[in-house]
Amino acid sequence: MISVCLADNLPVVHYGVKSYFKDHPEINITSHVGSYLMIPEALKNKRIDVLVIDLELNGLKSIYELKAIISSFPGTKVLVFSNLNEQIYASNTIKAGASGFIHKSSKLEILGNTIIKVAEGIVIMNEAIKISLELIAKQNNTEQIYRKLSNREVEVLRYLSDGKKNNEISKILGLNEKTISTYKLRLLQKLNVSNLVDLVNKAKNLDIV
Repeated sequence: MISVCLADNLPVVHYGVKSYFKDHPEINITSHVGSYLMIPEALKNKRIDVLVIDLELNGLKSIYELKAIISSFPGTKVLVFSNLNEQIYASNTIKAGASGFIHKSSKLEILGNTIIKVAEGIVIMNEAIKISLELIAKQNNTEQIYRKLSNREVEVLRYLSDGKKNNEISKILGLNEKTISTYKLRLLQKLNVSNLVDLVNKAKNLDIV
């Protein structure tokens, strides 16, 4: 039986997932948490084969924290279950060590099949994403621009899009405020805009945030 911990903000997601897998022959939702800070304790107290986690989980400030969980609990596979754009975030979560990325619009049957494969040690990524990553010459505008951005730049861009100031972002990410300013300047250059409003609008239009 595959032991699963579900990490998500929404009670309705916890209820729906637990209900669906209640009598599943291979998957048991062993525990569920509502914040990033609760994950270490959950993984220490029980054997967890797969952690299903939302990238927008309360307290999960950066993909580097996801890497920390993967490093601290190598026996637990990590599967991202998120509403964020798969074309934008799937590759980076895989690079961070996650075993897969499933969009929340997917059927729970697909989630279940993916959990089983991930537990077996298979890295899962949507076939369309694999193709887009392999065929660089055929990338669309969003992919071309996104490939220019580092993990940190994407994170800073997300917080800027949420209306946060440089000093707020520096506290969240634990970085110097000047470093955030540098990332902001790089983003303006890479997205070829001259101000924050245009930066945020372009990022939203390209579905980067």
